[in-house]
Amino acid sequence: MPTYVARVRDSQGNSKSEKITAETLSEARTTLRQQGFVVQDLKESKGLSDFNFEKFQTSLVKVTVKDKAVFSRQFAALVNAGVAIVRSLGVLSEQCTNPKLKAALLEISNDVQNGVNLSDAMRKHPDCFDGLYVSMVQAGEVGGVLDEVLNRLAKLLEDVARLQNQIKSALSYPVVVGILATAIFVGMTVFLIPIFADIFKELGTELPGLTLFLLGVSEILRSWRALVVIGAFVAFNIAYQQYYKTEVGKQTIDRLSLKMPLFGDLIQKSSVARFSRTFGSLTRSGVPILTSLEIVRDTSGNQVVANAIDEARAEVQQGGVISLALQKEEVFPAMAIQMISIGEETGELDAMLMKVADFYEDEVEQAVKALTSVLEPLMIVVLGGMVGTILLAMYLPMFKVFEELG
Repeated sequence: MPTYVARVRDSQGNSKSEKITAETLSEARTTLRQQGFVVQDLKESKGLSDFNFEKFQTSLVKVTVKDKAVFSRQFAALVNAGVAIVRSLGVLSEQCTNPKLKAALLEISNDVQNGVNLSDAMRKHPDCFDGLYVSMVQAGEVGGVLDEVLNRLAKLLEDVARLQNQIKSALSYPVVVGILATAIFVGMTVFLIPIFADIFKELGTELPGLTLFLLGVSEILRSWRALVVIGAFVAFNIAYQQYYKTEVGKQTIDRLSLKMPLFGDLIQKSSVARFSRTFGSLTRSGVPILTSLEIVRDTSGNQVVANAIDEARAEVQQGGVISLALQKEEVFPAMAIQMISIGEETGELDAMLMKVADFYEDEVEQAVKALTSVLEPLMIVVLGGMVGTILLAMYLPMFKVFEELG
């Protein structure tokens, strides 16, 4: 538990410093008051001697989409059953397995008990509850339909988790096979080729270009020059990350990602599905359209898509319609634009957005299956080609020796 340093005044009016260990700041203040002190100042100790390894471990833990979905579903059930919010948060914090979310729920429970709104208390923990979550909870509080909004949040988060798993499944196969192919290539180059190099040296035969090339690669990987190759790779990776952090870099790379063969179509469809599902859930929960577009823009995951949403928000702010603004940017597919336009005309934008999300989530699922069916034989051919090239380079000199002997 964290340690707090307090400046207090005792019953005789004397000021002094006190150290206290407690779960939260509110708990520490309450404990000091129970001890008869008047708290003048209270803050968490930052000294090295008070380093809390458990708290450091908790800070490294991430709250996943699945964690939030499970919490939302359980919280909605308790609220719907008439259990008080403070009691519900206490019950859920006791059975929560994620230490970061558990600590956040305890602090949120204390804040709510002290009169803070639930959404305002959640806003203090952006690592656990983002702007989308807080805005929907706030809309549920204002409208008196918190349990309904929490159920929508759970459904939204479950759909997002399912979409993320589909994309990860498409990317995991080429990544694993690529790592395996690289490991096999490096292993054969470092350990197998030197054995053949000694044999070729004894034979004294003229080596073909492919064999000479692989012998050169083997020599580089077994010398200090391998560090140069690794350093160049690390430097390129750092430069790429720094470039991506810039506005121009992020927009350029994200635009190129949408045009990638095989993966570009998948990224576009997943972005449209995420936008439609999130925007539809926000508007259905009563969040204002401008606020919804701002939240969706920040959670889009692609700068080009975020720019298109930002243009739509500016258009709506000036009295325009969303579909026309999205059409100008040429990021969203024509069918999605048409369905959003119909939703605006009929006044059922949220329902139409949900249909768009359902359609493109199915499209993502089909795209993942198609991508996997294409990548599997392709990666097998690449892996076999790498191994075959090395073996061919090693045996070509032997064939030449056999010809000379013949």
